[in-house]
Amino acid sequence: MQLTPVLLAGGSGTRLWPVSRKSFPKQFAPLIGEESLFQASARRLSGPRYGAPLVMTNADFRFIVAEQLDQIGIAPSAILIEPSGRNTAPAILAAALTVARTDPEGLLLVAPSDHVVPDAEAFTRAVELGIPAAQMGQIVTFGITPTRPETGYGYMEAAASGEGPVQLRRFVEKPDLATAQTMLAEGNYLWNAGIFLFSAWAMIEAFREYAPEFIEPVEQALAEARTDLGFLRIASAPWDALPDLSIDYAVLEKADNLSVVRFSGHWSDLGGWDAVWREAQDGAPAPRGNVTDPRSTAIECDNVLLRSQDEGIEIVGIGLQDVMVVATNDAVLVAGMDRAQEVRKAVSALKSKGARQAETFLRDHRPWGWFETLALADRFQVKRIVVNPGAALSLQSHFHRSEHWIVVSGTAKVTVNETVTLVTENQSIYVPLGAVHRMENPGKVPMVLIEVQTGAYLGEDDIVRYEDVYSRG
Repeated sequence: MQLTPVLLAGGSGTRLWPVSRKSFPKQFAPLIGEESLFQASARRLSGPRYGAPLVMTNADFRFIVAEQLDQIGIAPSAILIEPSGRNTAPAILAAALTVARTDPEGLLLVAPSDHVVPDAEAFTRAVELGIPAAQMGQIVTFGITPTRPETGYGYMEAAASGEGPVQLRRFVEKPDLATAQTMLAEGNYLWNAGIFLFSAWAMIEAFREYAPEFIEPVEQALAEARTDLGFLRIASAPWDALPDLSIDYAVLEKADNLSVVRFSGHWSDLGGWDAVWREAQDGAPAPRGNVTDPRSTAIECDNVLLRSQDEGIEIVGIGLQDVMVVATNDAVLVAGMDRAQEVRKAVSALKSKGARQAETFLRDHRPWGWFETLALADRFQVKRIVVNPGAALSLQSHFHRSEHWIVVSGTAKVTVNETVTLVTENQSIYVPLGAVHRMENPGKVPMVLIEVQTGAYLGEDDIVRYEDVYSRG
C-alpha cells in the first residue's frame, strides 16, 4: 500500500536567522549538504512505499516549492496554497479531506519539511511498523529516542518500550533541564518529531469529535479553492476565520486512539545554530569542536561555529569559546552557543526598528529566477538579475523610474512599447520612465544582466502589470 506524503512547507524558521528569513526560510536553504532541507525531505519520502507528495505551503513559496521539486525529479500530487498561516491543524485536515475525496481509506504520512534524517531506509522501516495500526484507525506518531536532556523539544510518554506501535500516554511540553534529565533516565519518553501517520477517515473523524469547529470552514475553503498555474489556491474567507492551532492542541492531546513508534536513528529538526553545529560533527567530531566553512578561520578557539554565506566575507575567530558567528552579505549574528534558542529575539528587535534584514534578503527569489541588489542609494539602484531559460518577467511599466539593462551572459528578448529587440552579451538597452516593457529569456541557459535604475522612487511596489504568465496581481 502506498502512502501519501504530506510535506508542511510554510514555516519561517526564525531561530536560524540570518540565513533563514521570512522571504526564504530554512526549509529551502542548503544548510546541510548541497540540497535544501525541503528537497531532502521529499527524497526521503519517495520510493516504492510512497505516492506522489502533497505539499502545503503559502503563496510566497509556491514557485520555490515547484522549482525545487522539479530539480530533483519529483512530481507532486498537489501543491495546496494556504491563504494565511493557521498552524498545523487546518493544514492537516485539508490534506486529509483532499485524500478522502478519492480514497477515504488512504494513509497519509505528515512530516515537516525542515528535518534531517540521513538514513531514509531506517525511517521507512519505522513507518512500515506503524501502517497496521494506522489501517485500524489509530493515529500513529513517531517519537525520537532522546540522546541528551534536550529542553528545546516537546516529549511524548510511551506506555511501553520497544519499536513497534505502543500506546501514547501523553504529550509533555518543553521541560526544564532537571525534568529533561529525569525523563531521559526513565527511558520511556521520546522527542516529539511532529510526524504523523493516519488514514484520511480517522483524522477527519478525530476532528469531528474533538475540534468540530474546523470541519465546515476547511471543507468550504477547499470547495471554493481554485486552480492557478497547477497550484490549488485554498479560498481565503473561510480559511482566515479558522483558529490558529497546532494539531497537538486541537486534536491529539484529546484523542484516545494514539500510538507511538520509536525511531532510534539519527534525527534533527535543525531548530537552532547549535543543532547545525552538532549536525556538522555527526560521526566525525571537529578538532577542538570548531565547525568552520571554507571562508572561516578559527585560531585557538574551542567549540565554535563560524559560517560565512557570502563568498566576499571572511570570518576569523581568535580565542573564542562556545560562540557562534554566522554572516550573510547584509547581516552578522554573534551569540553564545547556549543562547541559540534566543536568536528569534534578534528578528523581533530588527522588526521593531524597521530593519529590512529582519525578514528579507538582498537576493529576492521570483518565479522567473532571482535578483539581488548590488548598490542602493538616493535615486539609483544597481541589480543583478538572473532569468531562467524560457522564463519571462511580466509586461509592466513604472511611474517613478527608468531602467538600463546590460546583458552579461545569454540573450534577452526585450519588449519596449511596440519594439521587440534581441539583446546579446555586452549589449544594452534603455527603458524610459512609463514605457510598457518586458524581458524574456528565449535561450536554453540562464540569462544574466545588470540593471541600473534611476528615479525618485525605486521600491518593488512601483510596478503596473498588464500581463503575467505567473498570475501575479
